[in-house]
Amino acid sequence: QVQLVESGGGLVQPGESLRLSCAASGNGVSIYAVGWYRQAPGKQRETVATITRPSITSYADSVKGRFTSSRDNAVNTVYLQMNNLKPEDAAVYYCNADLRGYGSDITNVWGQGTQVTVSS
Repeated sequence: QVQLVESGGGLVQPGESLRLSCAASGNGVSIYAVGWYRQAPGKQRETVATITRPSITSYADSVKGRFTSSRDNAVNTVYLQMNNLKPEDAAVYYCNADLRGYGSDITNVWGQGTQVTVSS
């Protein structure tokens, strides 16, 4: 069994920062690629960022220059550093991962989501 656990959400004021974590667990499991998504109530799910091995990233235009995704392979964790947060960034953030293990690939694994609230 594999699990993808998200953390790091919270309540911040505009201009402040948060760092989200997306950690994978399981026997011999490592993260190959992660997509970050967000969804606000009543709105479409939006792709925020992606990161693949070795270090290829992409970002939505709305977050370029403010968000940065990175990874720490030693602890099977991908991060999303969110700086200069704006009210329009408020949403539930989800990570979705493609994982690699010994003799098996596991794709389309979702984290449970973490709430980001940006309010003055």
